[in-house]
Amino acid sequence: MSTQLLERKDVDERLTWDLSGIFKTEKEYEEAVEEAQKLAKELEEKFKGKLKTPQMINSCLDSLKKLVQLMNLAGSYAYLAVSVDQANTENLQRRAKFSNIASDIESRISFIESEIIKLDEEIINQAIEESKENANYLRKIIRKKKHALHPEVEKALSALSSVLEAPYHIYNMAKLADMDFGTFRVDGKEYPLSFALFEGKWEYENDTKIRRAAFEAFSKKLREYQHTIAAVYQVQVQKEKTIATLRKFDSVIDSLLFPQEIDRELYDRQIDLIMEHLAPHMRKFAKLLQKIHGLDEMTFADLKLEVDPAFEPEITIEEAKKYIEEGLSVLGEDYREMIRRAFEERWIDFPQNKGKSTGAFCSTPYGAHPFILINWTDRMREVFVLSHELGHAGHFYLAHQYQNIFDSRPSLYFIEAPSTMNELLMANYLMKNTQDKRMRRWVLSTLISRTYYHNFVTHLLEAAYQREVYRIIDKGGSVQAPTLNKIKKEVLEKFWGDAVKINEGAELTWMRQPHYYMGLYPYTYSAGLTIATQVNKRFLEEGQKALENWKEVLKVGGTKTPVELAKMAGVDITTERPLLDTIGYIGSIIDEIIKLTDELQK
Repeated sequence: MSTQLLERKDVDERLTWDLSGIFKTEKEYEEAVEEAQKLAKELEEKFKGKLKTPQMINSCLDSLKKLVQLMNLAGSYAYLAVSVDQANTENLQRRAKFSNIASDIESRISFIESEIIKLDEEIINQAIEESKENANYLRKIIRKKKHALHPEVEKALSALSSVLEAPYHIYNMAKLADMDFGTFRVDGKEYPLSFALFEGKWEYENDTKIRRAAFEAFSKKLREYQHTIAAVYQVQVQKEKTIATLRKFDSVIDSLLFPQEIDRELYDRQIDLIMEHLAPHMRKFAKLLQKIHGLDEMTFADLKLEVDPAFEPEITIEEAKKYIEEGLSVLGEDYREMIRRAFEERWIDFPQNKGKSTGAFCSTPYGAHPFILINWTDRMREVFVLSHELGHAGHFYLAHQYQNIFDSRPSLYFIEAPSTMNELLMANYLMKNTQDKRMRRWVLSTLISRTYYHNFVTHLLEAAYQREVYRIIDKGGSVQAPTLNKIKKEVLEKFWGDAVKINEGAELTWMRQPHYYMGLYPYTYSAGLTIATQVNKRFLEEGQKALENWKEVLKVGGTKTPVELAKMAGVDITTERPLLDTIGYIGSIIDEIIKLTDELQK
């Protein structure tokens, strides 16, 4: 992996995504935005003040679907262009302009929900009976009834939507455009540093001196911005608290869980059981890493070390494609065809370049194919990352075929199940096709250090931290950098105990994640992976029938609640059993890694 990041204009275009999959030209994009503005005005003129009968309601919602799809496509186009180059002025201007237009449109059409929500339930239920297409949308409106505000207040909130989203954009600009990490030195040699380089390379560096020096330099730069980022975050959580109070929720947490269709018990259980029951297993894993790498002490900066760093194969994008196609072929020929298209039609953006978003994500505009952003490092673990993102792509590729735009997205609670399921299927494939103990250990340790660590530890510790922040906000308090540092450090110390030294800089980890600007997102990673682990267990026991059933679940989109979706997949998430089973499974993998390590050393 090259350590010198290129400018976006210098990367190989064949490895970038092709946004013409949404709009072929800039003119086509602009025409879509104009069409959306025109549709919004027509909706307002034709239906405002007239949504009193089931027929008018359904006629209005049928037109609204067209508008929502246009906005979804245009918004994705504007956002995706920025996500690969935060420093491109033209892209930034396009997104800012679209954001203002979107706020105006949302304000214009806010009357739709406000007028329907005031009607007698009898009329809404009649509209539900008359239109299967609009039924779920209308059921969700009934559910929101007691939290609805006066129509003019709803309109004002919609008009302010781009302003209300400002904390997330400011955070990203600070992180990806302004923070210049420069270089760091070890034994007289200079090494380049950036967000992408730290999280994609230096955190995994085998040389302890270089790894810890990178962590120190990275933390030093974060610390310079801690008060600014904390101020931005305070605005975010205060905004959420204000809206929760306006909507008569007792707590920010209840307000943010409401659209997820999940109660507080499931949310708290996910955090509390993992903090208590998973911690001993992960401490054991940390001690194994310490022993393998001969470290005097295990620190937070060493947690991304690999069990067998000398073994991880390097891999080209072309080789990865073959692995992924074969590994996920158990999901059927239609799924395999989608993967082929993803590579051939440039759905995926591979290069690392300056100003590109860190990590990986999948965007799924309705009416176009999915788009995947990844920062490719030529290492075998990227096969898991790409399988994960293709899990999101496959989910919505299916859901969009079978559901309309109102019904295609399930609750956030379920979102990470299909993606993490793909990681488990890849692990099954790799282990089935090797007799080599070293390869088996590499796959199992990748499952722990990537799949489960990422979803059950990194994001779960974010969730535990986030819950403490909201508790302070709910009591009328506020959060500044010292408070956030203290909370983060305490959460890390509670989980890792005396197995890991939480060294200086670890407390700044809250500055690294964009998830805190997306509501209660972090805990859903472990929730999704709990469901996926149980479905994979079914597949290993029952075979292909379990995967056919799983694809039926994906097609359902957002027409069922998370509890219903999990039940359809054969998992009862209303009890603690699936979560405890999954934690036990993680423990058994760690025990096998320890056993294989002993055998290999002998």
